Amino acid sequence: MDETELETALREAQMGSSIAFGQVYGEFSTRVFGLCRKMLGSHAAAEDATSEVFERAYEALGQYDRDRPFDRWILTIASRHCLNRLRRERLEKRLFHDEPVEVPAAAASSSPLVAFENREQRRALLLAIDALPENYRVPLILKYYGDLSYDEIAEHLGTTRNNVAVLLHRAKRELRVGIGASRKEES
Repeated sequence: MDETELETALREAQMGSSIAFGQVYGEFSTRVFGLCRKMLGSHAAAEDATSEVFERAYEALGQYDRDRPFDRWILTIASRHCLNRLRRERLEKRLFHDEPVEVPAAAASSSPLVAFENREQRRALLLAIDALPENYRVPLILKYYGDLSYDEIAEHLGTTRNNVAVLLHRAKRELRVGIGASRKEES
Protein backbone atom coordinates (compact mmCIF):
# COMPACT_ATOMS: atom_id res chain seq x y z
CA MET A 1 0.00 0.00 0.00
CA ASP A 2 1.55 3.32 -1.02
CA GLU A 3 1.19 6.55 0.94
CA THR A 4 -1.78 7.82 -1.07
CA GLU A 5 -3.68 4.55 -0.65
CA LEU A 6 -2.92 4.60 3.07
CA GLU A 7 -4.19 8.18 3.43
CA THR A 8 -7.37 7.24 1.56
CA ALA A 9 -7.90 4.13 3.69
CA LEU A 10 -7.31 6.09 6.90
CA ARG A 11 -9.70 8.86 5.86
CA GLU A 12 -12.39 6.28 5.01
CA ALA A 13 -11.73 4.38 8.24
CA GLN A 14 -12.10 7.61 10.22
CA MET A 15 -15.50 8.01 8.56
CA GLY A 16 -16.46 4.54 9.83
CA SER A 17 -15.49 2.17 7.02
CA SER A 18 -14.55 -1.17 8.56
CA ILE A 19 -13.39 -2.37 5.12
CA ALA A 20 -10.90 0.50 4.91
CA PHE A 21 -9.71 -0.23 8.45
CA GLY A 22 -9.27 -3.86 7.40
CA GLN A 23 -6.88 -2.64 4.72
CA VAL A 24 -4.96 -0.65 7.33
CA TYR A 25 -4.90 -3.74 9.53
CA GLY A 26 -3.51 -5.80 6.66
CA GLU A 27 -0.78 -3.25 6.09
CA PHE A 28 0.38 -2.85 9.71
CA SER A 29 -0.61 -6.01 11.60
CA THR A 30 2.70 -7.76 10.91
CA ARG A 31 4.73 -4.88 12.35
CA VAL A 32 2.44 -4.55 15.37
CA PHE A 33 2.57 -8.31 15.94
CA GLY A 34 6.38 -8.26 15.67
CA LEU A 35 6.67 -5.55 18.29
CA CYS A 36 4.19 -7.28 20.59
CA ARG A 37 5.98 -10.61 20.12
CA LYS A 38 9.30 -9.04 21.01
CA MET A 39 7.95 -7.26 24.05
CA LEU A 40 5.73 -10.03 25.41
CA GLY A 41 7.87 -13.02 24.46
CA SER A 42 4.93 -15.23 23.55
CA HIS A 43 3.29 -15.87 20.19
CA ALA A 44 -0.16 -16.31 21.75
CA ALA A 45 0.15 -13.20 23.92
CA ALA A 46 1.33 -11.22 20.89
CA GLU A 47 -1.67 -12.37 18.84
CA ASP A 48 -4.04 -11.28 21.62
CA ALA A 49 -2.21 -7.99 22.07
CA THR A 50 -2.25 -7.29 18.32
CA SER A 51 -6.03 -7.72 18.24
CA GLU A 52 -6.45 -5.52 21.30
CA VAL A 53 -4.15 -2.84 19.85
CA PHE A 54 -6.17 -2.65 16.64
CA GLU A 55 -9.43 -2.53 18.62
CA ARG A 56 -8.07 0.42 20.59
CA ALA A 57 -6.74 2.06 17.43
CA TYR A 58 -10.13 1.70 15.74
CA GLU A 59 -11.86 3.28 18.74
CA ALA A 60 -9.30 6.12 18.85
CA LEU A 61 -9.08 6.66 15.09
CA GLY A 62 -10.93 9.95 15.38
CA GLN A 63 -8.03 11.26 17.49
CA TYR A 64 -5.37 10.26 14.96
CA ASP A 65 -3.51 13.28 13.58
CA ARG A 66 -2.88 12.68 9.87
CA ASP A 67 0.19 14.93 10.02
CA ARG A 68 1.87 12.26 12.14
CA PRO A 69 3.08 9.00 10.55
CA PHE A 70 0.48 6.30 11.14
CA ASP A 71 3.08 3.61 11.84
CA ARG A 72 4.47 5.61 14.78
CA TRP A 73 0.96 6.19 16.10
CA ILE A 74 -0.07 2.53 15.96
CA LEU A 75 3.31 1.35 17.31
CA THR A 76 2.99 3.78 20.21
CA ILE A 77 -0.41 2.30 21.03
CA ALA A 78 1.12 -1.18 20.76
CA SER A 79 4.10 -0.43 22.99
CA ARG A 80 1.97 1.19 25.67
CA HIS A 81 -0.45 -1.71 25.57
CA CYS A 82 2.39 -4.23 25.87
CA LEU A 83 4.03 -2.26 28.66
CA ASN A 84 0.77 -2.33 30.57
CA ARG A 85 0.47 -6.08 29.99
CA LEU A 86 4.07 -6.63 31.08
CA ARG A 87 3.53 -4.61 34.20
CA ARG A 88 0.28 -6.35 34.99
CA GLU A 89 1.11 -9.94 34.02
CA ARG A 90 4.86 -10.29 34.27
CA LEU A 91 6.25 -7.79 36.71
CA GLU A 92 3.46 -7.95 39.27
CA LYS A 93 3.40 -11.73 39.04
CA ARG A 94 7.04 -11.76 40.09
CA LEU A 95 6.32 -9.37 42.90
CA PHE A 96 3.22 -10.89 44.46
CA HIS A 97 3.40 -14.61 43.71
CA ASP A 98 5.71 -17.00 45.42
CA GLU A 99 8.27 -17.86 42.80
CA PRO A 100 11.32 -19.91 43.55
CA VAL A 101 14.16 -17.54 44.26
CA GLU A 102 17.59 -18.61 43.13
CA VAL A 103 19.74 -18.68 46.22
CA PRO A 104 23.51 -19.00 46.04
CA ALA A 105 24.75 -22.24 47.56
CA ALA A 106 26.69 -20.39 50.26
CA ALA A 107 23.50 -18.74 51.46
CA ALA A 108 21.30 -21.83 51.26
CA SER A 109 21.25 -22.28 55.03
CA SER A 110 19.58 -18.88 55.44
CA SER A 111 17.24 -19.28 52.47
CA PRO A 112 14.03 -17.95 54.13
CA LEU A 113 15.83 -14.71 54.98
CA VAL A 114 17.50 -14.53 51.56
CA ALA A 115 14.19 -15.24 49.82
CA PHE A 116 12.53 -12.46 51.81
CA GLU A 117 15.37 -10.05 51.00
CA ASN A 118 15.19 -10.96 47.30
CA ARG A 119 11.43 -10.34 47.24
CA GLU A 120 11.95 -7.02 48.99
CA GLN A 121 14.66 -6.06 46.49
CA ARG A 122 12.37 -6.95 43.56
CA ARG A 123 9.56 -4.99 45.18
CA ALA A 124 11.80 -1.93 45.62
CA LEU A 125 12.99 -2.22 42.02
CA LEU A 126 9.46 -2.46 40.61
CA LEU A 127 8.27 0.46 42.70
CA ALA A 128 11.25 2.50 41.54
CA ILE A 129 10.53 1.58 37.89
CA ASP A 130 6.89 2.60 38.30
CA ALA A 131 8.00 5.92 39.81
CA LEU A 132 10.20 6.80 36.82
CA PRO A 133 8.94 9.45 34.41
CA GLU A 134 7.48 7.84 31.28
CA ASN A 135 10.33 9.07 29.05
CA TYR A 136 12.75 7.03 31.20
CA ARG A 137 10.47 4.11 32.05
CA VAL A 138 9.48 3.23 28.47
CA PRO A 139 13.02 2.80 27.03
CA LEU A 140 14.11 0.96 30.18
CA ILE A 141 11.30 -1.58 29.91
CA LEU A 142 11.77 -1.93 26.16
CA LYS A 143 15.48 -2.65 26.75
CA TYR A 144 15.39 -4.95 29.75
CA TYR A 145 11.96 -6.55 29.58
CA GLY A 146 11.29 -6.26 25.86
CA ASP A 147 14.90 -7.17 24.97
CA LEU A 148 15.06 -4.55 22.19
CA SER A 149 18.37 -3.14 20.99
CA TYR A 150 19.23 0.56 21.27
CA ASP A 151 18.61 0.93 17.53
CA GLU A 152 15.20 -0.78 17.77
CA ILE A 153 14.22 1.41 20.71
CA ALA A 154 15.37 4.53 18.84
CA GLU A 155 13.34 3.56 15.78
CA HIS A 156 10.31 2.75 17.88
CA LEU A 157 10.44 6.00 19.86
CA GLY A 158 11.35 8.13 16.86
CA THR A 159 14.63 9.34 18.34
CA THR A 160 18.34 8.72 17.96
CA ARG A 161 20.41 5.85 19.31
CA ASN A 162 22.45 8.35 21.36
CA ASN A 163 19.31 9.77 22.93
CA VAL A 164 18.22 6.24 23.89
CA ALA A 165 21.61 5.71 25.56
CA VAL A 166 21.21 8.98 27.48
CA LEU A 167 17.65 8.11 28.54
CA LEU A 168 18.71 4.65 29.73
CA HIS A 169 21.68 6.09 31.64
CA ARG A 170 19.41 8.62 33.36
CA ALA A 171 16.78 5.96 34.05
CA LYS A 172 19.36 3.72 35.74
CA ARG A 173 20.66 6.67 37.77
CA GLU A 174 17.09 7.47 38.89
CA LEU A 175 16.56 3.81 39.80
CA ARG A 176 19.67 3.82 41.99
CA VAL A 177 18.40 6.96 43.72
CA GLY A 178 14.89 5.53 44.10
CA ILE A 179 16.09 2.20 45.45
CA GLY A 180 18.52 3.96 47.78
CA ALA A 181 15.71 6.12 49.14
CA SER A 182 13.47 3.11 49.75
CA ARG A 183 16.30 1.36 51.63
CA LYS A 184 16.77 4.43 53.85
CA GLU A 185 13.03 4.46 54.60
CA GLU A 186 13.21 0.82 55.69
CA SER A 187 16.11 1.51 58.09
